[in-house]
Amino acid sequence: MKGVSFLTDEKNNKIAVQIDLKKNGELWEDFYDAMVAYSRRREKTISLDTLKKKLKASGKL
Repeated sequence: MKGVSFLTDEKNNKIAVQIDLKKNGELWEDFYDAMVAYSRRREKTISLDTLKKKLKASGKL
């Protein structure tokens, strides 16, 4: 894929990736969104109604 390069170690194992953000900015955004979602996978969920109440109480909605 153009604009994506892999860095390898001495055994030719892929250890990092470089992304040309001018060519693949959307790819980075999708990857980052997936990483954030994955990191939050064990967080407790709340209902939309509860969220709306909290936002109204804090003056953010």
